[in-house]
Amino acid sequence: MSDVLFHREDPRLGGFSVVALDPDADAPLLHSWVTHPKAVYWMMQDADERQVADEYRRIAEHPHHDAFLGLHRGSPAFLVERYDPARVELAGLYDHRVGDVGMHFLTAPSDTPVHGFTLAVITTVMAMLFDDPAARRVVVEPDARNTAVHALNAAVGFEVVGTIAKPEKEALLSVCTRERFEAAVRGAAL
Repeated sequence: MSDVLFHREDPRLGGFSVVALDPDADAPLLHSWVTHPKAVYWMMQDADERQVADEYRRIAEHPHHDAFLGLHRGSPAFLVERYDPARVELAGLYDHRVGDVGMHFLTAPSDTPVHGFTLAVITTVMAMLFDDPAARRVVVEPDARNTAVHALNAAVGFEVVGTIAKPEKEALLSVCTRERFEAAVRGAAL
């Protein structure tokens, strides 16, 4: 397992860590996650393991996009992608500001869901992104139909900007400033 790049202790659920992702070594695990029926919005339902490895190798080689493996108490539990929205995903589709960072996250499928787990994951991801002093806003563009992630986004301080048409989906563009995230975390005692 790679060195821990970021760690957060959740008061209820314990340790969450983020490590570098190895596109080849992690491909079997990621394949089981991104092709699971609950990952429909990840848009990799029909990918085979080689295609998953290829996709994450492309991300690893991209100068403005990277991916990480998230751990809960030392075991793989979520996937994080970080990108420059002015160059990846949202180039030319929104009013970019200096300090914007884009994000995707996916929690691993589970047969025994833990109440509050996904909220703890997104809180960890946001804390990791804002751990970089250059980050001023986190920008996301989830599928407009993904109401579950919209609720999570709102819980950590995202504000909806509006819908945008992307080639693969109608997306709900939302942004979260460092101040809004910190206020949400304080208010919810996350």
